[in-house]
Formats: sequence, structure tokens, C-alpha cells
Amino acid sequence: MGRAKVYLIGAGPGAKDLISLRGRQALEQAEVIIYDYLVDREVLEDVNPQAKLICCDKLGKRQPQEGSFDSQAKVNLAMVKFAKGGKLVARLKNGDPFIFGRAQEEIEALLKNRIEFEVIPGITASQAAACFSGIPLTSRKISSSVIYVSGQQAKGEKPAIDWSSIAKNETIVLYMAVKNIRQIAEQLIKNGKPADTPAAAIARAGKIDQRVAIAKLEDIAGRVKKDKISAPAIFIIGPVVRLSRRLNWFKKNKRILFTGLSARRFFLKGNYFHLPMIKIAPAGNYADFDRQIKAIRSFDWIIFTSRYAVQYFFQRLDKIGLDARSLQNIKIAAIGASTAARLRGLGIIADLIPKVERSKGLLGALKRIPLTGRRIFLPHSDISDKGLAKGLKSLGARVTASVAYRNIMPEKLPDFAVDTFDEIVFTSPSCVRNFVKRYGKPPKKVAIKCIGDVTLAQAKKLRLL
Repeated sequence: MGRAKVYLIGAGPGAKDLISLRGRQALEQAEVIIYDYLVDREVLEDVNPQAKLICCDKLGKRQPQEGSFDSQAKVNLAMVKFAKGGKLVARLKNGDPFIFGRAQEEIEALLKNRIEFEVIPGITASQAAACFSGIPLTSRKISSSVIYVSGQQAKGEKPAIDWSSIAKNETIVLYMAVKNIRQIAEQLIKNGKPADTPAAAIARAGKIDQRVAIAKLEDIAGRVKKDKISAPAIFIIGPVVRLSRRLNWFKKNKRILFTGLSARRFFLKGNYFHLPMIKIAPAGNYADFDRQIKAIRSFDWIIFTSRYAVQYFFQRLDKIGLDARSLQNIKIAAIGASTAARLRGLGIIADLIPKVERSKGLLGALKRIPLTGRRIFLPHSDISDKGLAKGLKSLGARVTASVAYRNIMPEKLPDFAVDTFDEIVFTSPSCVRNFVKRYGKPPKKVAIKCIGDVTLAQAKKLRLL
């Protein structure tokens, strides 16, 4: 019982970089994570890899088909059970735990069982919807108050919503209201809210497929149906909605889709949407790779072509009980600054980093170094270009190549309108191939930018350029 503790964590609106730093750190240490089914899977990518992941959907709690309030009891029971069993438990909740998050019921269960807990706030769905649609919930000259309202109530829940009081507020924010928006709009108008009051519905706030519908209050239900706005969505009602015309940066800025794995880019012109079209996964079988690592001292050079080759090489090195001392007297080459940086993070400075960050650049640099008879180990991906190995052999080297990781297509890529983007950036041939396989050729009005000659060649081959 000494370790029994639960963290209630706000996951934010979905993107993994919009969860708080404290929340992320807690997830990195949690041994059991019980998460809302609305929590985006990408938020779970960087959690403790040994953690047990439990979706509330599997426990019988699935809220926002907006009307289905299942029992909270199973979620409460799971938290208590794992905490009492000595596990470090994280209860990951969409948005913020204290804004329509039903945190009270869960905290009551923890208090009843004398289990210590902490609450880590999250960006609420309404905050995200407001920011990503350019609608400030308050404005000095327009609105000095805002009220949050649930668009549905559990059976027998009291008191009933007092629409006459709510209609008097300057800004009204509705959660869980897609199903009932027509009746809610009628109630607000009936109780004094002008029928021409601006109203907005925002779904998937901040995501690549964000949807925004704006209309008069009397027309918002029809607009939502026409634009196929589905739950979960946030409604904002009030004069502040008019500000979206000027303040909607998300819509006004150039929209750029970045398909590579590099970190999100900041302080560049335009809105960058990060949608990796490749996913890095372990190799299926490491028998050959481990055999080569056990004999690593027999090699003269190791060439790392990517930071992932570095990552998986050293993971396997550790797995078989060796460390960096095994690389003594072996020369190291790295293609690209990010590959060299990953090596430096492990205390290794590459002997050779070509100025041209491509295989061609490395081969050019190695021409000045005697390689005849030299043994080179080349850890690579399962779909890597064979050109580097051939080029090294042409220089007289004895090359041993082995698969360190797989380059695969991500699962569950979102649907979105490709023609809403101004530019698409491709970073590798596999990014190009996977994009075309999933979304088809982009419309001609969408600019295509390719990083590297081989990426450009693949884009031309598929007639994107």
C-alpha cells in the first residue's frame, strides 16, 4: 500500500504535444494507464513501454455517442484494484479532468479506499476549439463572461438545465450537444437569445481534419447536419463568434503538410501539420543482426545511415550484454546531422560525416579513404536503397548489411481533404509511396516539395511533379 497512488491526468484535446509536461512525465512512469476512448492514440505513443493500457471502452464506459452514460463503477473498480495491488496508476482523461470529466465520481472512489491521488490539468476541448477557430471566449468589448453547459444529462440527473438563465450569458459553450443542438437552439431562442446570434460548431479542434461550421443560432442545427459535423464537437454561441473572420489564423495561414518523422517545426511561415507517412518498427527477426553485433570487433567501419539505425543498433548491443567499449578501434560514419547527433547523445563522435547528407555524399567522401579489403557493417531498414552497399563494394570494401528496423506504413491514417493544403513536404521515397497509396495523387494546385534527390525521383516516377 505504500506505493498506492493514482494520477488523474488531462490529456488535452488530442495532439500529443498539447498534453502538459507534468502529465507526460507521469505517463512515462505509470505502470497502468486507464484511458478514455476519445484519447488520441498518439498521446499513448510515448508512455512507459511496459505499462498496461486499458481503454474505458473495454470497461463498459463509452460516453460521447452523446446519450450513452454507462456505469462508472467498472472504471472506479479498476483504478482501486490496480492501486491497491501496488501499481502506479494513471487515469488519462480527455481534455481536463474537472470539465465534464466525471472526475468527482472517481475521486470519491479513491477517497473511500484511502488511496492517495493527484490531479494534473489539461487543455479543455473548449479552449482548443476556441483557439484553433479564432474565437476568443471572452473579449473586453464584447463578452466578459462565459458559461459551460452540458448538452445532455444522465437519466434522473438533477437539477434540470435552466435555459432561461443560460440564455442571458454573453458567451455560451456547449459540450456533448451535437445530438440535441436543434432543441437546445430552440430553447435558447425561446428564452430570449436572439435568433440571429452567431453560433459555431468545432469538431476535431487542431487536427488535420478540423471542421468548423458557423451560422445564426436559428440555423446552426441545419448547418451542422449539412456539413456533417459529428460528435464530439464544441459549440460556441455569442457575439464573439464574429471575431473568427479576423482572428482565425488556423484557416488564414498557409497550410503545409509535413510527412516525415522529424519533430514539429516552429517559427516557419505557415501552419505545419505533422502527418508521418512512415512508422519505424523493430525488425521481425534479429538472429542475423545479433550474430553480426557479437562479432562487431571484426569490422573496420560501421556506417549509420539514419538515427533509427543508431537507435536499434545500440538497443541490440545492450540486449546481448555489450556496450560502446565494443566499438573501440572501429571507425564510425554517419549520414546526416540527426544521425550524428544521436551518436553524440550516446557518447560517440562520428569519424566521418559527409557534407552532402546522402549516400552519394558518403561514397564521395570515402573515395579518399583506402577501403580495399576493409570490413564494413551496414545496419539498415528493410526497404533501404541497395545503392550504398553496391557503391561501397565498388570501392573494394567487404560489406555486411543487416536489417536493424522496419519502415512501415502507419495504421489508421485519418481521412482529410488533401485539397485544403497549399503544400506537401515529402522527406523520403517511402513517404511518397505511402501517401499516394492512402490518399492518391494530390491535386495540381497543391505544391509538392521533396527533400533529397531520391525523394524527388520517386515523386516524379509517380507523376506528382
